[in-house]
Amino acid sequence: MGRVALVTGGTRGIGAACSKALKDAGYNVAASYAGNDEAANAFKKETGIAVFKWDVGDYAACEKGVAAVEAELGPIEVLVNNAGISRDAMLNKMTPEQWSEVMRTNLDSVFNVTRQVINGMRDRKFGRIISISSINGQQGMLGLSNYCAAKAGMIGFTRAVALEGARKGITANAIAPGYVATELLSGVSEKVMEAIVGQIPVGRLGEAEEVARCVVFLAADEAAWITGSTISINGGQLAD
Repeated sequence: MGRVALVTGGTRGIGAACSKALKDAGYNVAASYAGNDEAANAFKKETGIAVFKWDVGDYAACEKGVAAVEAELGPIEVLVNNAGISRDAMLNKMTPEQWSEVMRTNLDSVFNVTRQVINGMRDRKFGRIISISSINGQQGMLGLSNYCAAKAGMIGFTRAVALEGARKGITANAIAPGYVATELLSGVSEKVMEAIVGQIPVGRLGEAEEVARCVVFLAADEAAWITGSTISINGGQLAD
């Protein structure tokens, strides 16, 4: 049996691609999700990957959720912090609820879930913590102050945890994808989509599977000397 990997928000979009790629690479994968039972059950039926429902923005729920995963599959050795939402608005019109919802799901969740697995990783002297940030955590974007702040926070968190885990066999890295063809972009107009693609030197959106391949690489034993890094996958849109 392979190492146990948990992917938060792991039943849709980039998370689903990560879950599938890790399973194909031999990991025993658990995928958490927040509320779409129909999509989660369809994903489980299609892939055979175990799914677990809880709110990653709730610390107590994360305690129970991680305990359930480990009771069923064993100790979590690879964590992919992927769960995320967007609530877009210009700052002068953004509500406190829009701000707090994004920070809770996109950033608080990274602490909430990582905190549950870090001691076990330290005890076993092995761990891989991979957080899915964004190109918008590396640059600003109109109407996304909440999202940009959360994704930038993930990068700072990653760097600190990398230092803390370095002597314990734990690596922590972030991946910052550019614009990827997922349902997050499904409501974008054709005109806006043309503008987005026009900013990408390779001339296309990314694919979720391209991000997932990077996750599998960072999760491997052979990636032990890569830690505290942010890997940009954006088709050349932002040189890092």
